[in-house]
Amino acid sequence: MAMLILAASPGPGVFATVARSLTSGFKKTLPLICGIILGDICYLLFAIFGLSFIAQAMGEVFMAVKLLGGAYLIILGIKIWRSDPTINIQKNLQPVTPGKNFLTGLLITLSNPKVIIFYCGFLPTFVHLETLETRDIVIISALVTTVLATVLCGYSFAAGRTRDLFTGSTALRNLNRTAGSVMAIAGVLIATRKY
Repeated sequence: MAMLILAASPGPGVFATVARSLTSGFKKTLPLICGIILGDICYLLFAIFGLSFIAQAMGEVFMAVKLLGGAYLIILGIKIWRSDPTINIQKNLQPVTPGKNFLTGLLITLSNPKVIIFYCGFLPTFVHLETLETRDIVIISALVTTVLATVLCGYSFAAGRTRDLFTGSTALRNLNRTAGSVMAIAGVLIATRKY
């Protein structure tokens, strides 16, 4: 339940997933979602193996990653906002390689204080991390992956279906501006959010 609440609550990962799906469709968000999931798994493993001090001690490095991640999303949002609304809806409005999508998702999660607090602060209060066996770690990792994939794919699919409703240049312009705004908001949230 805690993982479901974390995944479903609107935040930079959800905003980026929705924005990418609005501009490029459901399938193009899958690498982004994989990046987000990998970031969560990294923090989960940090917490399980007693490395939460690494996440907490990142200090200035974390701040730099957070600011760079926020700036990247803001720039991406501006590019989406300004993209040509006359492009055919079947084409990618913002062509982005799967690798860039994956790295964007990973960066979003690694720079999200909510994720750090959940895995390094909240998770240890209801899971005895020091007593976990290999089987338990696999089960928890699979649970995290399943919940995140289900929730983010749900958001992405819904946004992708909404995207299909837009066909005219005015609708596409509005779609670009909405998606660009959502992406820029995600960037601002990442850059300004406190631990």
